[in-house]
Amino acid sequence: MYKDRIEKILENVEKPVRYLGNEWNSVHKDLDKIEVRFVFAFPDVYEIGMSHLGIKILYHLLNEKDDIFAERVFAPWVDMERELRESGIPLFSLETREPLKNFDFIGFTLQYELSYTNVLNMLDLAQIPLLSAERDENHPFIIGGGPCAFNPEPLADFFDFFVIGEGEEVILEILDLYKTWKKGKGDRRQFLRQAAGIRGIYVPHLYEVLYNEDGTVRQVKPVSSDIPWKIEKRIIEDLDKVYYPKKLIVPFMNIIHDRAMLEIFRGCTRGCRFCQAGMIYRPVRERSVEVLKRLGNELVDNTGYEEVSLASLSTSDYPYLEELTQALLDDFRKRGVSLSLPSLRIDSFSLKLAQQVQEVRKSGLTFAPEAGTQRLRDVINKGVTERDLLESAADAFKLGWHNIKLYFMIGLPTETYDDLDGIIEIAFKLIDLYKDISRADRRKLRLTVSVSSFVPKPFTPFQWEPQFTIDELKKRQEYLKKGLKHRAVSFSWHESELSFLEAVFARGDRRLSKVVYKAWLKGCKFDSWSEHFKFFHWMEAFKDCGIRPEFYAYRIRGYDEVFPWDHIYPGISKEFLIREHKKALKGNLTPDCRIGHCTGCGVNKLQGGKYCAD
Repeated sequence: MYKDRIEKILENVEKPVRYLGNEWNSVHKDLDKIEVRFVFAFPDVYEIGMSHLGIKILYHLLNEKDDIFAERVFAPWVDMERELRESGIPLFSLETREPLKNFDFIGFTLQYELSYTNVLNMLDLAQIPLLSAERDENHPFIIGGGPCAFNPEPLADFFDFFVIGEGEEVILEILDLYKTWKKGKGDRRQFLRQAAGIRGIYVPHLYEVLYNEDGTVRQVKPVSSDIPWKIEKRIIEDLDKVYYPKKLIVPFMNIIHDRAMLEIFRGCTRGCRFCQAGMIYRPVRERSVEVLKRLGNELVDNTGYEEVSLASLSTSDYPYLEELTQALLDDFRKRGVSLSLPSLRIDSFSLKLAQQVQEVRKSGLTFAPEAGTQRLRDVINKGVTERDLLESAADAFKLGWHNIKLYFMIGLPTETYDDLDGIIEIAFKLIDLYKDISRADRRKLRLTVSVSSFVPKPFTPFQWEPQFTIDELKKRQEYLKKGLKHRAVSFSWHESELSFLEAVFARGDRRLSKVVYKAWLKGCKFDSWSEHFKFFHWMEAFKDCGIRPEFYAYRIRGYDEVFPWDHIYPGISKEFLIREHKKALKGNLTPDCRIGHCTGCGVNKLQGGKYCAD
């Protein structure tokens, strides 16, 4: 009867395929043999969540265990939410259509700050108390993980605990602890206290936050001596030995990244000073060509995908990329399977590599110079030159590419209008270059210039920097819009109000939980979707809570300030970040430690120091 009602409401939504859950390679089990039920939750729609590799890895990893059943749930779109609320049906998992409140764990992936209200909306739709303090033994444990968990404080009131770092090992340790706790019939607080003893687990209610009179954080301290002062992130030592799925779920609808993804390595030591991922995912660890070749073929065999994408933070930094590419193309060519190489850096883009990939299928190329002038690229430690870009683009044009995307960031520390002029000049130099090389096809060029606004993030050398005001960012966007007028150029930018909120919550503290809650009550959700973004309601929420968002986004912070995330330990030392910040202001570069000397970032001390690449 309950499932009949679900079938009925699916007839009334625009894309019912989002909620079917019986895709190719989805897992279904006999519930009589299951001891722990876990549901992975992504606080955005199916098309975005199903493009996330981390969920796919952990979903299949847990389902390898006979006594664990992992399922999925994504934020229901507004039409589905309306149907759920009107019919009184609680939010349910895809595989069994079980209400989420009946699970043992709900694990949210926190990829971006503007999904926070969706977390609350999903808990409310699941008929689960939003505040962790209001849950009891009848409710599932609510877990958060992903990059936003490195500053979990704005969500501290809602989550039972957070997982800091990579999840393949720690998630099994959590579930083993849970099985023991469940047999002992202990209370909820007892389990959370025991979980806090697992490395990489942060239980917010076991920490007290003290504030100074000026509103800054004075101290974050554990409530008792048996709780660790620092929560050290988890990392996987050997990627060749860690689990990687041979099968991936194949959706019945188009998703953002609808292809098989092959993770070639983790971490990055390039040291771009704005990039949080490049800091928190250190050290670099690589899979071998032999293992990747086997995995790539198994994924094609088991999914039928006609495209395999090599996943990493910077694909061209994989030291065996040419060998790997050739090996995979040899296998894929006869099967009509193409290979895509995202995240290429312009300084290491090779003509030979481009030719290899072009053999199967040619798509657009994306280059990310990030800043318009060499001065600013040195400030951010990008380590590439305009010459690198022009030479790579020339190679691409000679090979027949017509579609180039340039990615820049505006509002970077020390940026002036001269740096914006540099963006415009690069675009027009590429247009002239294309004209010189492709005289017969000069009208085919499609040059997309995409500009985002700088958001200072925790655990980066720019974590002390203020964000430019919304008005100033808009002025700079207008300036570029006028300067880039050309029929071959398409210019796109991010809304400044979205970047502002992202900056507030990226470096926010525990007091912001009240703002997230108040904004959700006012109807905020799907904040990263422009058609649903309600900036006015957000500002009302801040006002109602007596909190000035400018305090978090626009304030210059001193080196002696205690940050809300200082009790999280990602391996990178604060001393290293301060050194990098000072070097940035002088425009001095720091070389990649994989090709130079150790830069003393501190990650070689992580987990006993056995994981650092040096």
